[in-house]
Amino acid sequence: MSTPETVTEATGPTLDGPVVTIDSGQVRGIWRESSAAFLGIPFAEAPVGALRFEAPVPVAPWDGVREATELGATPQRKQLAEITLIPEPSIPGDSTLNVNVYTPAPGRPDAGLPVLVYIHGGGYTAGSPASPWYDGRSFNRDGVVTVSISYRLGFDGFGYIEGAPSNRGVRDWLLALDWVQRNVAAFGGDPARVTLAGQSAGGGAVLTLLGLPSAQHLFRSVWCLSGAVGDVTEARAKTFADTLARLAGVEATRDGFASLPETRVLELQDAASNPDGLDPMAGVAAMLQDGLPWGPMIDGDLITRPTLESLRAGIGGDKPLVLGATDDEFTMATDAAKKKLRFLPPSLVLGKLLADRSRRGAYLAANRAQRRKGTAAVLGRFMTDSMFRAPIVRVAEARAGHPTWVYRFSWASPRLGWAAHCLDVPFWFDCLDAEKVDLIAGDHPPQALADELHGAAVALAREGAPGWRAWSDAPGATRVFGGDASAPAVLPDGYAEVRALV
Repeated sequence: MSTPETVTEATGPTLDGPVVTIDSGQVRGIWRESSAAFLGIPFAEAPVGALRFEAPVPVAPWDGVREATELGATPQRKQLAEITLIPEPSIPGDSTLNVNVYTPAPGRPDAGLPVLVYIHGGGYTAGSPASPWYDGRSFNRDGVVTVSISYRLGFDGFGYIEGAPSNRGVRDWLLALDWVQRNVAAFGGDPARVTLAGQSAGGGAVLTLLGLPSAQHLFRSVWCLSGAVGDVTEARAKTFADTLARLAGVEATRDGFASLPETRVLELQDAASNPDGLDPMAGVAAMLQDGLPWGPMIDGDLITRPTLESLRAGIGGDKPLVLGATDDEFTMATDAAKKKLRFLPPSLVLGKLLADRSRRGAYLAANRAQRRKGTAAVLGRFMTDSMFRAPIVRVAEARAGHPTWVYRFSWASPRLGWAAHCLDVPFWFDCLDAEKVDLIAGDHPPQALADELHGAAVALAREGAPGWRAWSDAPGATRVFGGDASAPAVLPDGYAEVRALV
């Protein structure tokens, strides 16, 4: 377990919450033993009515003390619980652009503690910052102020609309991070020591921000968990928007989309991204080739080129980056087809996803251990590698010479049978006793593993390095969390299995 920076423990009756003054007014939080939580603080005006498809507008100041004792409304109106496995409640209301701040030093601008800002995942269409897993309690214990932020999702956040600002969800991230710069000192944080972190789509978000020139002043370092980069082309985004408009029976204009209630958009946005009704395997192939349908768009304005190109050009090169993934993000999903696939050779199944025979052969040769687990396991690993693990190598290689650390999360859940998507999150937050962790990690998840992974996250926030040999110093160097106890903790080429896909 990490040793916290020096923090004077908060004292006082729990019913009398701390009051902090920020640039828009005063907010009252709640004491929780030795730290405080300030929940649902708006950083922007409610994105409804005339502001629905606008860039976020900073929240207007208020008089008196605003209660920040309950989680705020969330942009999420649908959930991907069957995929994400993370409890992320949807909270009704209009004021959906808000932050939650967890701090051991409220009202102490002299504390100068490191700050962690977390961006949730959910495929850019779901998820919310209201998960009990994202509570910053353990980071507070270790002397790190923690902030979780919300952003507009799906079509409202990322859809192409002629005449409306593009990348509205990205602009929400930027305004939230600007809010942190302006206000985190009031909660005991140092705005010059901000670490960005996110998982899945949130991991893609922090990579997008790392490669965004206009965001460089907003953070010092980045931790990316299972990042799914957006990089949707403008042409592809326009096709999705035109399809959604056609399905809704409206013009593909701002007025046309504004006439649709949010519930109708939610009904249609999935259909708009798969208008041909592709069979599951074809749908998987399309996703692996083109990426997620909704997400940050290369608009030529805010985002001028793909994230990987920006990183190769040195954008964000001065900022320490840690990135990794679980070993089998998607294998749990392909388990459902285990019986159906058991008599099909892996080469035949992968032939529909990887047409190049020599690359396919090289990939299968490098994954002999996985082949022994069956064709469904190979398919799940291939999907994992295509979407998450091969991009890790690409990013690490793009940042040659810049401080970059790579890891794998290899502990297989006794409940799920795999090191599955989202399994690493409660270990990273060190919240193994939180609601529904047992459903993904079993009844007795190893606390020692949480100590190691969470401790590395704290080390990055505090010191700018997670504590193992950097890939940028020794290409291939990979820290393995939860792997074979008899194997080295740092492998010389921990992602050798994906080389054929890079």
